[in-house]
Amino acid sequence: MSGDARLEERKLFGTNGVRGVVNKELTPELILKLSMATGTYFKGADLAVGCDGRLSSPIFQEIVCAGLASAGCQVWNLGMITTPALQFLTKQWGLKGSVMVTASHNPPEYNGMKVMGNSGVELPHEEELKIEHIFFQSKWNLCEWKRVKQPLSVAEKFDGYVSSILKNVGGVPRNGTLKVLVDAANGVSALATPLVVEKLGGRVILVNGKIDGNFPGRLPEPTPQNLKETSRILPSLHADFGVAHDGDGDRAMFLDERGVVSWGDQTFALVIRDFLEHYPGEKIVTPISSSQMVEDIAEEYGGEIIYTPVGSVYVSNLMLKINAKLGGEENGGIFYAPHVAARDGGITTAMVYKIILESRKPLSKLIAELPSYYLVKDKIPCPDSIKTAVTEELHNLPRKGKVLDIDGIKVWIPPKSWILIRPSGTEPIYRLMAEAPTKAKAMRIVNDYKAKLSKIIKSCQKNV
Repeated sequence: MSGDARLEERKLFGTNGVRGVVNKELTPELILKLSMATGTYFKGADLAVGCDGRLSSPIFQEIVCAGLASAGCQVWNLGMITTPALQFLTKQWGLKGSVMVTASHNPPEYNGMKVMGNSGVELPHEEELKIEHIFFQSKWNLCEWKRVKQPLSVAEKFDGYVSSILKNVGGVPRNGTLKVLVDAANGVSALATPLVVEKLGGRVILVNGKIDGNFPGRLPEPTPQNLKETSRILPSLHADFGVAHDGDGDRAMFLDERGVVSWGDQTFALVIRDFLEHYPGEKIVTPISSSQMVEDIAEEYGGEIIYTPVGSVYVSNLMLKINAKLGGEENGGIFYAPHVAARDGGITTAMVYKIILESRKPLSKLIAELPSYYLVKDKIPCPDSIKTAVTEELHNLPRKGKVLDIDGIKVWIPPKSWILIRPSGTEPIYRLMAEAPTKAKAMRIVNDYKAKLSKIIKSCQKNV
């Protein structure tokens, strides 16, 4: 983003809220106007506001509180808090909505703003567009001076949240205890996840636990690359497993007792299996990019997978719509609606803790028991101007298995392989993802469809 004109062209809200580099795309002025627009959208209702530990977050949080209050809202200022704890309290306290100042997993120079509704989950995109309309038209409804309400500070932030997690995972285990390495990424998870583990009876080793918006320990996205040091030290600490969060605590990636990082679909598959043993026949919501492993486990244990476009907003809102209890993403986000239908690294940690303890198996063995697949990713240049035409042509490709076109196009290739082709929303490219039981087959699928896609792009360019 480089100014309001470009913001209007690309829209403010992306996949997860509004984000940008602080004092470049994301200025105090933009935050204030967006907050006044948000307060106008909520018609002066009671709203909670929280922030992560980024350097600019406390300042931006004060601006958000001021903008909402100027539109007549009663603001409940929660200070530093994890995103899922804010979302839970929004639902638990019966508020109309909430705002979180965070850039989640983005690098330190970024910040952002998420807007939640009364269910505690992010607003659907069509509702975000209403806020954008107020913003771009400067149609905020500022209240009379004597109706401006002072924000109220809230001290208790995690007691009810942790209690809900314990209730929803079945209480405190009675058959032992585990030592857990918690890598909080110098983020606000340091305030929450250790409490969860301790309440479960576990012992905590906290690393990167000092909240610091410079993220000195590691970058906030919990990728294997960023977790190299955590992986290295975990075995020497004799931890039973490790959990690594992003900057605002809604995602959780796990490391086994050897320090090996498990990717998110593996954790999700373990949670699905445990969930379906208690709730057979339930629907489980996940993005179209999720692994075949997820579908295999759901099918084996009598569940039904319902796919969404890529993005946590789609997962949360479909869960609410169809009354599904469980959802998950390959990036380490797991949603449990009886708690809150949003990604929550805290309850995910509790679920994995219970699974390891009750199975009496190390995490490495539990992961090894899952179906094995290989994922290959690639991309190809494509002008934005012809993406619609290219996507239409993709539908004419021959197919042998089922096809979904809710986000790009996903083609299943029997047996147990698939290809997903999606236009990037931010770059002039198409992305390709293929998964198969062997790496060689996944590579063949990607190369085959990349050649087909290249021909389609060239043909569409000629017709422009």
